[in-house]
Amino acid sequence: MILLNMRGSGTHVSFTKFTEFEQALSEFTGAPYVVLTDCCTHAIELCLRRQQKFLLRGRIPARTYLSVPMIFHKLALPYSMDEYEWEGEYKISPTNIWDSARRFERGMYRPGQQQCLSFGYSKTLEIGHGGAILLDKEEEYQWLKRASYDGRDLSISPWQDQINFQVGYHYRPTIEDCVKGLEMLAANQLKDPDTQKVTYPDLTKIKITD
Repeated sequence: MILLNMRGSGTHVSFTKFTEFEQALSEFTGAPYVVLTDCCTHAIELCLRRQQKFLLRGRIPARTYLSVPMIFHKLALPYSMDEYEWEGEYKISPTNIWDSARRFERGMYRPGQQQCLSFGYSKTLEIGHGGAILLDKEEEYQWLKRASYDGRDLSISPWQDQINFQVGYHYRPTIEDCVKGLEMLAANQLKDPDTQKVTYPDLTKIKITD
């Protein structure tokens, strides 16, 4: 069993289900750490924000969901879109970030990587909302965790007692989604990935403007 290092979060009753869901995802996927988010798009965004100062140019497939190039545009990061086949997940080169929105399997975690999951409609774990980041570096986990919770250190309660904040984003899921995810995992209510194949348009033909 792989357990998460949820420093201090157990003192917050309202975050118990968050912790339990992260631990359940950790055990299912094999990832030492899991950061919950409100969607896969925001999971990818947080990972790119963490790495953006080291990224000269990103590379994504020409056929993917529209929100991915939108993230690059929003962060003013250069990127290219190339025509290549992928199934379930793809790597955002040259980073270690993966768009794994259409993959959810037992033991799926790739060591040293950051795999971003989706629990939206038509996904294998179809909660309806939510996402997560799978990773194995504690330092990255701590940064991403705070970033997804408005810059909060969850070991400090109440939050008003915290003095120093990193820049944060209101990207955490709801407690209700965590409860639903726990129930679905326990009941093995997973969709067959063969039934969720999606044809994406060629995004090189679109323009994104402010």
